[in-house]
Amino acid sequence: MAFKKMIHSKKLLALLAVFMLTGTNMLMAQATTATAEAAKPGVDWLGVSYYILLFVLLCIAVAVIGRILKVYDLSQQIQGKKGIQWNNIMAIICLLFLVFGMAGAYWDITVEGSMSLPEAASKHGIKIDAMFLTTTIITLIVFVITQILLFTFLFQYRHSDKRRAYFLPHNNTIEKVWTIIPAIVLTVLVIFGFFTWQEVENTTPSKGDINIDITGKQFKWMIRYAGADGELGKKDFRLTVGANYLGVDFKDKNSMDDLAADTLVMPVNKVIRLNIFAQDVIHSVYMPHFRAQQNAVPGLPTFFKFTPTITTAEMRRKVENPKFEYLLYCNKICGSSHYNMQMVVRVVSEGEYNQWIARQKPYLTPALRTELKLAAADQNKSITNNRLALNN
Repeated sequence: MAFKKMIHSKKLLALLAVFMLTGTNMLMAQATTATAEAAKPGVDWLGVSYYILLFVLLCIAVAVIGRILKVYDLSQQIQGKKGIQWNNIMAIICLLFLVFGMAGAYWDITVEGSMSLPEAASKHGIKIDAMFLTTTIITLIVFVITQILLFTFLFQYRHSDKRRAYFLPHNNTIEKVWTIIPAIVLTVLVIFGFFTWQEVENTTPSKGDINIDITGKQFKWMIRYAGADGELGKKDFRLTVGANYLGVDFKDKNSMDDLAADTLVMPVNKVIRLNIFAQDVIHSVYMPHFRAQQNAVPGLPTFFKFTPTITTAEMRRKVENPKFEYLLYCNKICGSSHYNMQMVVRVVSEGEYNQWIARQKPYLTPALRTELKLAAADQNKSITNNRLALNN
C-alpha cells in the first residue's frame, strides 16, 4: 500500500513538473512576443499588462514549487524518512527577509531620499524641515531596532522538540517601558509641532506685511497687489462679471489703485500674507521651496503668511541653473488641465521689488472703467486723495 502511494506521488510530481514546464514556456513565449512588440516605436512594453503577466507567472511558479515540495515531503514520510524541516526553513527565510529588507530600506533612504523637497527658502520652512528630520531619525532608529529583534527572535527561538516554550502572559515593567517612553517622545514632538504650526498659521495682519490677493480659477492663478495707498480694496463675488474678473468692489476707495500682475513677485526677508480665494472648485496654493500650502476654497477665504529668505538669483547660483524659477502649483486635482495650473514666482531685493511694482498696470483698466460707468474725474480724485493720505 505504501509502495502504491509512493508511485502515485511520483506520478503526481512528474505531472506537476510537466505542467510547470508547459505553463512557463507559454508565458515566456508571450513575454517574448510582448518584448518584440515593445521594440516597435510608440509601444509601451512596460505597461500594466506586462507587469500583470509577470505577477501571474510568479504566482504560478510559487504554487507549483509549493505543491512539488508538499509531494516530496509526503513521499519521504511514506518511506519512513524524516520530512522537510519547515521550522528551520522558515527561520532561515526570516533572516533572509531581514537582510534584504534592511538593504531595501538603505536603498530607499539613499536613492529615494535624494528626491525629497528642495532646499527651504522661507523662515518657517527651516523649522518644518528640522521637525521632519527629527521625526525621521527617531522612527528610523525604532524601525531598525524592532526589525532586528523581531526576525532574530524568530530565528533563534524557532520550534524545536528539544525545548519547551516559556509563556509570559503579563509583565508590568515591560508594559510601562513600551507605553511611557513612546508617550514621552510623542508628547515632545507634538509640543514642538504645535508651536511651529501656530507660528506658520499666524495670519493676523500686522503693520509692514505685504498683502497679496491670489485667486484660483480653472486653470490659472490671478494676482492682485495693493497700489500706492498700500491697502487692498474689498471684494464681492457678486461683482465678478465682465472685465471685473476678480469681483473688486470699487465703492471701497482702496480699490481704485489696486494693481494686476501675471507673476507673483515678493521682496526677500519681508513678511508676505497671501489672501487666497477660489472662483469655481477647490484649488490649492502650493510652493514647495517656501513650504507653503493652503487650500483655495470657493466662498471661504483662506490665508498663508511666510517670509522668503533666498532670492531667485541666489537660488539660481545654488542649484547652478541660470533658468531656475520658483513655481506656484495647484495641489488639488481640479480638472483636465490641473497639471498646467502653475505660475512663476520671483523673490527679489526690496529695491527690485519697488521698481517692479511701479511698472504694474492698474486693475481698473479703461475697459473696466467704461463697463462700470466710473467717471474719470472721480477716479483721479480718489487716487489723489489716497496718495495725500499716504504722504500725511
